[in-house]
Amino acid sequence: MEAALRALSGRHRTRSEAVRYALLRTYRETLVEQAQQDAERLADDPDDKAEMLAIQRFMGVIE
Repeated sequence: MEAALRALSGRHRTRSEAVRYALLRTYRETLVEQAQQDAERLADDPDDKAEMLAIQRFMGVIE
């Protein structure tokens, strides 16, 4: 843990900024993973797929 903090707090970054950076980066990665899982689940559901297509048509994204 200390080695990671030293590495992240190296150039012009305090320990607090390093912790904040690591926390936000991990949170962002968690959100992306969840979005990928949701996208896979929705892609496998014919009702959700039909609804997404209807919304895209309504928004003029597809014809």
